[in-house]
Amino acid sequence: MTHTPIPPQEAARRSPAPRVALIVTAATVMVAANIFAAVSAHADDDPSQPPGTAPSASAPVQVDPTDPDLKLPEGATLAASKVLDIKSVVEDEGGDERREDTNTDVTFALQAEVLFAKNSSKLSGEAKSRIDAIAEEIKKQNATHVRVFGFTDNLGSSAHGDVLSKQRADAVQGVLNGDLQDSSITFEVRGYGEDYPISSNATEEGRKKNRRVEVSFPRTES
Repeated sequence: MTHTPIPPQEAARRSPAPRVALIVTAATVMVAANIFAAVSAHADDDPSQPPGTAPSASAPVQVDPTDPDLKLPEGATLAASKVLDIKSVVEDEGGDERREDTNTDVTFALQAEVLFAKNSSKLSGEAKSRIDAIAEEIKKQNATHVRVFGFTDNLGSSAHGDVLSKQRADAVQGVLNGDLQDSSITFEVRGYGEDYPISSNATEEGRKKNRRVEVSFPRTES
């Protein structure tokens, strides 16, 4: 039998190469599917906690308590211990009243707008109830020394601010004294004018906070 030679082009057409390409392509699809599945498993739109914040079962660094670098040098001493002053500040939504508590004192700051009319030291109708509440806290703390300080913004003359702030402090002290009716309590009343601002006088919002009367007294030791 005579065999007719197959042309090179025909041999290439009959080659199993397409089968290999098909296998490779199928494997590529499988790998891509596995990668997509792995990524999808970690792509949580609403994770229970941010990535990297999971708690660790153990401390990341082992500390050797016998390490000489952790010991004080010979002759060295520790500084005297002290209690840090922790401050808590609570302000009502409108900012009209602010209460500040520290380890030793309680301070109430009332904005002038809720106590007086503009450039006036005459108490408004709303002022009495706010001052009464402060008097109750003074009784609760059994305070025997009460400071009533008035402050203004930096508008107008400094001399006018000094006088107005003192008159306003006097007005608040008068109500407190009537509420407490306690001769053992001493009052320290001062007007500081534009001194000691608690906010910037560059804006009306800041100046409003600076126009205030502060009532402070020692808190009961626990």
